[in-house]
Amino acid sequence: MEDKFEVYERLAKNCKIATAHDTVVNSECVYTFHSPFTTNDGILVNLSTFVGTCQAFALAHDGLYVRIVQQQIPKEETTQETANPAAAAAVAAEGGSGATKLGVGVDGGFAAEHEKYETVSTHSIVAIEGGAIVAEIALNEETKSRLATQVVASADSVISHSGLAVQQDLQAWELDDEPKPVSKYYENLPFVDNGVIVSPNPSDWKCEADGSTENLWVNLSDGYIGGGRKNWDGSGGSNGALDHYLETGSLYPLVVKLGTITADSETADCYSYAKDEDGLVKIPNLIELLKKRGIMVAGMQKTVKSTAELEVELNATYAFDAITEAGANLIPVSGPGLQGLQNLGNSCYMNSILQLLLSGTVTELSARYGIQAGGAVESHPLLQSIDPKQAPADILTQTTKMACALTSGTFAAPIPELSSATVTDSSSPSNNPKYRIPPRMFKNAVGGDHVDFRTGQQQDAAQYLQYLLEKLDRAELGASSTDRISQGEGAMVPLASDLFSFKTTSRLVCTADGLVKYKKSPAPETILSLRIPMENASKTEVPNEEKNKDSEGAPEQKRQKSDGDEGEEEVPTIALQACLESWAADSTVDDYRWPHLKNVTSPATERTRLDNFPRFLILQLQRYTLGADWTPQKLKVNIDVSQELDLTEFRSTGSEAGETLVPEEEDAEAISPQAQQPVIDEAAMSQLMDMGFSYNGCARALTKVGGTDIEAAMGWIFEHSQDPDFNDPLPATSTDAPAAESSGVDEGVVASLVDNLGCFTSDQVRAALQETGGAADRAADWLFSHMDDLDGAIAALESKASSGGGGGDTTSGSRPLEDGTGKYTLVGLVSHIGKHTGSGHYVAHLKRGDKWVIFNDEKVAISETPPFCHAYMYLFQRTDAIGSPNPNY
Repeated sequence: MEDKFEVYERLAKNCKIATAHDTVVNSECVYTFHSPFTTNDGILVNLSTFVGTCQAFALAHDGLYVRIVQQQIPKEETTQETANPAAAAAVAAEGGSGATKLGVGVDGGFAAEHEKYETVSTHSIVAIEGGAIVAEIALNEETKSRLATQVVASADSVISHSGLAVQQDLQAWELDDEPKPVSKYYENLPFVDNGVIVSPNPSDWKCEADGSTENLWVNLSDGYIGGGRKNWDGSGGSNGALDHYLETGSLYPLVVKLGTITADSETADCYSYAKDEDGLVKIPNLIELLKKRGIMVAGMQKTVKSTAELEVELNATYAFDAITEAGANLIPVSGPGLQGLQNLGNSCYMNSILQLLLSGTVTELSARYGIQAGGAVESHPLLQSIDPKQAPADILTQTTKMACALTSGTFAAPIPELSSATVTDSSSPSNNPKYRIPPRMFKNAVGGDHVDFRTGQQQDAAQYLQYLLEKLDRAELGASSTDRISQGEGAMVPLASDLFSFKTTSRLVCTADGLVKYKKSPAPETILSLRIPMENASKTEVPNEEKNKDSEGAPEQKRQKSDGDEGEEEVPTIALQACLESWAADSTVDDYRWPHLKNVTSPATERTRLDNFPRFLILQLQRYTLGADWTPQKLKVNIDVSQELDLTEFRSTGSEAGETLVPEEEDAEAISPQAQQPVIDEAAMSQLMDMGFSYNGCARALTKVGGTDIEAAMGWIFEHSQDPDFNDPLPATSTDAPAAESSGVDEGVVASLVDNLGCFTSDQVRAALQETGGAADRAADWLFSHMDDLDGAIAALESKASSGGGGGDTTSGSRPLEDGTGKYTLVGLVSHIGKHTGSGHYVAHLKRGDKWVIFNDEKVAISETPPFCHAYMYLFQRTDAIGSPNPNY
């Protein structure tokens, strides 16, 4: 029988050494949110694929792994006291133990997070064969001498690697930042021939100022090794490198961080202390400069974090809510369906939508993607057939991972025992990495190919919800063709968007002769966007606790910066019913071309009604407009919202008695001005929506001005934002245009897209239009998001269509829509603080039993006064569907 070292020797040939360019998942399981902190089993990272999983998933794949287990241990109070005995004595004399200075990480100030805790890491090498662990040994200096060199090097490269999490944060960070410049000093950099040679052994490196061994930088002119700068919270280095630059007359400005140097000089962290640069730079001749100091880059591995990686980490631990003391009177809750989500930096828009959809309020999505409280995540059917290397980018896997974390309670933090505990306690368990849920992989899986959602900037939550539903629909359709998702009892797999989808019918009356035409929307919608009719507003006094308040639990600093209410005593109040009536009111369509009048233009009176009442209805209130100076402004208005809603009067009832319809054969040849709509530029659409305007309003504005001119579109919005039909969908080109072919798309739109996009064929554009229901802007988005394998994506669409597998998006209009009574109950809110939806902060409120719960990123608490009158989006559930979920999910 072979011993464990023989097992390691036999499997060592498959081990690889991770480089800075490799994707290494070493901080989180790709299938669950288990991290090295979660349990004593930590996570296991495969030394061949560099993918980390919890042990249950690792057992399915033979090979060598490094087990990473971490624990956060509070530092002894005596350690902090003895570090500054004078301050400790002063505090003790006053009978307290608190801070004596307003500062973080300074003498007498508040202890920085890294000063309160220390992280203890343990590592072991694990061999898995035949679904079982056959050998495991601790990884330390003693065992390293007995293990194969390849195994040790592989494990060390995985442990010291920055990892996928930091790489993804860096990618978002760099999208928002300017690229590093090339230093102007590299060519004529002074070189001091002092015989200094830098040791190749990292254990010999130390700061020449204080002897510290971390965060070390070598000066490229004289070989001096000094510590890096101190951070704002007291962490960082000794400042030795900067001090040396100043002490030598500011003659030697360029330094490089030891431990970041590899054969690829692009990975090295280079900095210029020169006053006119003072930042990270590129040094093209770095290899030659290092060689002069005896540093041979060939074979060197990255062993420490770069400045950018440390910056991301530092900002991730900045407890903004704790400092601003948001929600001081809220009682925290935790458990299944009450799990907070970590803010990755401006990701509150995503967190709010994820809570709305996946935490249990929408029971069908929880049933498909989540698990019962306390259930085993590893047994979820959607996680069974995905290879670990594919899991981080697979939308269904990451959605399942997210929903299971929110519904199972696996990562729920214990509730503080003290009755006075609040969500702002500095000792909150949410600060413990054991209970934190960073939705990083999900964010990148969904938004990685989107121009806005892949960045670290704030985005519109409503726009993100629509985009997420589209991505889920596509993934679910693909999974249905491989039986990864069961069709249930129906002929088609029910999709995520089906739960929210509705169609409308417009009744157009020709003012010339009174003839009537009915026109159905070509594709379902998932959000009903409502204009706020300010002309119907009544003044009401705002209670004191509501002044300057957009949403409960929002950081006070953000509230002060957002709206500038300046203590106004009165704001208008408008009933939600008035917003619905405004949407459904008659409006005038100018210059409509009527075929029965031989294409003579004549105004039409239009009235819109709902064809069906979906299981869940999302209402979006248009709270944003352009001010007199053309800058986005938030409407200061309260919405009077009843928690019970009856929409029966807004149902389409078909043709009415006594009316005369436009002849069908003539109606089929109708030509309206919208038949020749220009192609809408995606970037222009995104910029306008960032100002807080609805998708339909922005599309209408861009259509009126040629599709690309943002300034002209803003001018049109400024003049027409109060029009009754401003937020109504544009008439579809495929319904009215005479050029529709057997493909079901407008060939004029095809030709226009081919001409404007310039990189796609007619067949490719035609397939994209079929997939997106003829919407030109969404077809363009579909084409660009499938650039990596466009022919394969189109082939998949054709295959599904030919096999009857439900080919085409839900937007194709061919899917049956759920219907029921028109009575609804309010079950969720998403509120926004800020001048427009591209900035500020988002918070969700969800109904749990007879109580409302606030979800402010990681802070989850019982809500005292849900902001019904301030919400940006409202989620209603059809009353007859409460307690009766669709079993096909």
